Amino acid sequence: MDRKTTYNDIGIKNDLDRDRIRKLFIIGLLAGIMVLIGDMLLGWGVSDNSLSGLAKELSSYDDISDGRIIWSAMLGFIGIPLEGLCYFGIYRLIAPYSEKYAHMLRSGIIGYIAFGGCGVHVPCLAVVYYYNRMMSMCPDEAVSNTLSFGLYFLLPGTIAFFIFFIVLSIAQITAFAKGYTPYPRWCWIFSLPVGMAAAMLLKFAGNHAIANALTAGWISIGNIWMFGGLLVMMRKAFGLTDTYNIRY
Repeated sequence: MDRKTTYNDIGIKNDLDRDRIRKLFIIGLLAGIMVLIGDMLLGWGVSDNSLSGLAKELSSYDDISDGRIIWSAMLGFIGIPLEGLCYFGIYRLIAPYSEKYAHMLRSGIIGYIAFGGCGVHVPCLAVVYYYNRMMSMCPDEAVSNTLSFGLYFLLPGTIAFFIFFIVLSIAQITAFAKGYTPYPRWCWIFSLPVGMAAAMLLKFAGNHAIANALTAGWISIGNIWMFGGLLVMMRKAFGLTDTYNIRY
């Protein structure tokens, strides 16, 4: 069915192209696994329980090699924008039902792509690299100097990223909960915040390398949860509706 849109659709038709949406979700799931591998390379380690605060958190990186830092940076640099591009599968789910929430989601996606890899992930690895170099040259000042370095070069991108992340999450959860997709309304649980919250429960598992590695990948686990859940529910979702109306 051909329809005119009242806003810039950036060349993406607002129709329920099931096959294309499925491909985007599969690619997004694989990208999430790629980023999780990179996150686990970064997070695999045990903190020094004799320390506290930031010093304790950074101590888990004392033994990380330059190779792990580089591989983690590259996997996130490629995988995170790829995840963001695959969110347009969710955009395609929402656009035929609500241009308002599709437009809102699209704004969040653009910010995720722009800041996720280059604004947060890679600078985070740069902070770890800086900390390791400071520990070898001036261990007494390593933590304080790393904090300053992070405030200058990591914090701005992180703030920008999470603003767009909040916009993206609100748009997706609200659209699903209000029935502005072919999925059952309860499928709002297949969203980033839910998967991320579940991943952070591993913090209660204690100071173990595997738990620390998985919690380092809380956002990538959120993506795996989201894309995986939407893929599993796709057959049921597209069996629920054959027609739809645009709502505002």
